[in-house]
This record gives sequence, structure tokens and C-alpha cells, in this order.
Amino acid sequence: MQNTLKVEDLAVHFRSRRGDVKAVDGVSFAVREGERLVFVGESGSGKTVLAAAIVRLLPKNAVVRGRILFGEEDLLKVDEGRMREIRNREIAYIPQSQSSLNPVMKVGFQCAEPLVEQGWKKSTALEKVAKLFEFFGVGGRVKDFPHRLSGGMRQRTLLVMGIAREPKLIIADEPTKGLDALMREQVVEAFQKLGKRSMLIITHDLPFAEKVGDRVAVMYCGKIVEISPSKTFFDSPLHPYSRELLESLPERGLKPIKGFQPSLINLPEGCRFRERCEFSGEECRVEPPLLKFRHSLVRCWLHAD
Repeated sequence: MQNTLKVEDLAVHFRSRRGDVKAVDGVSFAVREGERLVFVGESGSGKTVLAAAIVRLLPKNAVVRGRILFGEEDLLKVDEGRMREIRNREIAYIPQSQSSLNPVMKVGFQCAEPLVEQGWKKSTALEKVAKLFEFFGVGGRVKDFPHRLSGGMRQRTLLVMGIAREPKLIIADEPTKGLDALMREQVVEAFQKLGKRSMLIITHDLPFAEKVGDRVAVMYCGKIVEISPSKTFFDSPLHPYSRELLESLPERGLKPIKGFQPSLINLPEGCRFRERCEFSGEECRVEPPLLKFRHSLVRCWLHAD
């Protein structure tokens, strides 16, 4: 199976007066063609920075190194004109804030506008958008302004805006953020309707990840600590942090993770989770690599054998 996206040893550090903030620190993974890879982890683990790095929408104080291979191109090396073209046509980035919708423009035209910019006739673009609105269960709302739509409807509008261009990759950042249970189910249904598309989804919503993900990548303090098939992750998580993350869910006992995440400026040596981990030993003072374990990858010495 081909890779739609391949990230190699990506690091994103932010310069500050106190030192470098290591938001993403040596991350490698691939999104396979037709796969939905979901990134999970606590707030501040680096998930959103990772997504912004891929589409090159980082602030000026970011220092980025590594490789982001999209097809034959390294997105960190293409010029800004080519990068804008990739964002407009080939990678759909759906931000977590629904405020990205223009409040004084009808949602149907907002979704059709990128197609018009690509040379489509306005009437043809609006017709395609109307069909997508119907497909996602919000038919008849194309002439509404954003404030007239519920949170779930606005999220589905952002999905229409993203997929109308038929991109090779969709990146969705926290698509269920701020939604109640009913609206969340609407968004789950919308993502499931997308079928086999290459997607990178960022979320802290674990039940949502379970319903839409093919594989799950777990981030902690700027590092990937586990990548597993979705069923493996939710049935038998490998990394101690993964287990505690799942045990913090209400339906699994609402057991909070002990301690606090360390500062991304002053990180502990070795395993970054060791100060919170019940299995921590002397070997954990040396950082483990991502080890292959069955069909998964895990950054933990417990699985070194």
C-alpha cells in the first residue's frame, strides 16, 4: 500500500526567553493511501503543532527540521507559491475553530469559492456543494449564514469545504471540539460517510477516535509513544501512558493520570513519561526507540523483548 504522507524525524521547536519549547521532537510516521490515522493525547502533547507543521502554518518563531514527504515533494522545501497550491488543491486542512467560517458570507458560497478559484463555473461549483450538503444531511442549508447553523452543522460545512476540492489528504484538527453528544454523533456519521480517504485526524476525543480511526498514534510531550491498529489500541494498549489515557475515560473508571506533564523546555532525560509511570526503572533513564511489537510500534522498554 502506498503512502499518501510520510513524515521523517520531524522537530518543531519554538524559541522563547526561557529556552526552546520542544513541541514536536523527532516524530516519524506515514499515512497510508485510504487510511484514517488518528493522533490522540493530552492537551499540549504536540498534536496541533504537528498538523500545522505539515501545512506550513506555523508562527515565525518556529524552528522546523526533518522531512515531510507528500508524493515526491518535501513540503519543507517547496516554495511558498507551490505550498499555497498544495493547500488549495491537494491537502484539505480543517481547523479546530469553526470561527474560520466567514460570518457575513453564505456557507454554500464559502464552500464553492475554492472551486471557482480553480476555474469552475460558479453555478457548477454551487451544484456540487449542494450535493455534498445533501450527502452530509444538511441539504437546504447552502444559503444560510454560519450563525444559523448548529455546531454539528458548521463542522459538516467545514468538511464539505475540505472535500469539495477532492484532495489527496484531509487533515482535521479537533473536529468534535465543543460539541455536545448529539452533534458529536452527527460528525462521527459524517466522517464515516467519507469512506476510504487518506486522513490525518487530531483529537482528544477517544470515543470519536475509536469510531473513525484505522490506526491510532499516541503523542506525549512531543513524541509518538505508540502507533497501533485501532482495535489493538482500545482493547490492549501497549504503552503505560496509553493505558492510563484510556482508564481516564468515564466508561473505564474515570481514573486520572497521576502527576503532570513535564515542561517542554526542561524535559526529563530518558523516557518522558517515566516520572509518572508505575513501571519506571533505571533503564528508563535512557530513551527507548519506537520498537516494533506485533502490528504496532511502541516507545517503551517493557516491550524490548
